Formats: sequence, C-alpha cells, structure tokens
Amino acid sequence: MKIHCRGILFDLDGVLVDSTPAVARVWTLWAKKHGFVPDEVVRQAHGRPSLTTIRELLPTADHEAENREVERGEIEDTDGVIPLPGAVEILQALPRDRWAIATSCTRRLAEVRIRAAGLPCPKYLITSTDVKRGKPDPEPYIKAAQILGLAPADCIVVEDAPAGIRAGQAAGARVLALRTTAPDPELTESGSTWIVNDLASIRLNSDHQADLELILARP
Repeated sequence: MKIHCRGILFDLDGVLVDSTPAVARVWTLWAKKHGFVPDEVVRQAHGRPSLTTIRELLPTADHEAENREVERGEIEDTDGVIPLPGAVEILQALPRDRWAIATSCTRRLAEVRIRAAGLPCPKYLITSTDVKRGKPDPEPYIKAAQILGLAPADCIVVEDAPAGIRAGQAAGARVLALRTTAPDPELTESGSTWIVNDLASIRLNSDHQADLELILARP
C-alpha cells in the first residue's frame, strides 16, 4: 500500500525508542511508594505526560515535586533504551525538514532517550514542556505540524498508544499505528487509519520528489 503526505509526526516512546523496561522500573518504584498497583500505574502512564497521571492518582499531592522525582528517575535510568526496528533507517532517509517528534516526555528526558537510542538528532521536537495540554489533546500534534509549516491534514502521525492516536486524529491528521504496545482492537477503536507492526514495515520511496511516499508492508 502507498500513502502520501507532506510531513511525518512521530511519537517517541514505543514508536522510535523502546524505553519500556526503564519506564516500568521507575513507575513501579513510584507506585509502590504510594501504595498503588504497579502494573496498573505503568499502563495508565503510557503515552501521556507523567504530570497528568500523577494528578489523577494523587489529587492533593505536590504534583510538581512528584513529577520531578519521576523525571529524575527516568533520566537516570537509560539501561535497555534502544531504537525500535526501522526507526534509525527511516529517520536517516527522511529530509530533516519534513519530520518532527511530538512526545509526552519533558524536553530533558526526550533528549536523553534520543541520545541513548542513537537516533538522528531531530530538527523539530515538541515535548510536554512546549504545550499546555498533553495527549490525548491534539495540541502536541497541531504544534508539530505548525513547526513544519504544514496543516495536520497534510501530515501522517505515527503512534503506538491510544492516547496519542486520539491526539493525532483530533488534530486532523491521518494516524499510522504500530503494534509495539497495544493490541489491534485498541488501535482501531482509538481512530488509527492504518496499522503495521513497526517502522521496519515502512519504506520511503526516495524517487518520489514532491510529497513523501510511504510504502507499507502487508500486515
């Protein structure tokens, strides 16, 4: 299958970077400290700003202090943070002014994980530091499209989490979902346009000069 767009907006964790072990370790420690079920907290935290999860679970706490604790843990724990299949290859193939990363990480954490995974340095990066409302609100992807000088409808959002898929869909973009985190029914129900295994399932047609042409492998 061939799809065309003018720009690509990537999520980071679960799309370009596998940080699952580090995320699970940090949130497990935090959950145990506060008497929550670790697996439930890890699932709830995925794909959303950490501050959102903390506010929901600890409504009367010092949210900023708790968030700093979680962020510090995630910045310090990069063991096992690696690029996901196809991530390095597609970023290297794309023109640098035609793609951006929109992540629920803070800017400091995003930069740490990008370096740890050995990804090409993005020219454009939107983080939770840059928005007022995180995913599933469309603001991160609206801003990511704007920074490319494009409308969201001209972009493909690449996501793995239901919250991020809903954000991309609400922004007006088409969403390519990866099977790196959630099962197909959740990806479909969240509003994904296409579903593939990972970025290794996507090939950029370098002969196509106008718009970007992506070739999706059959499921």
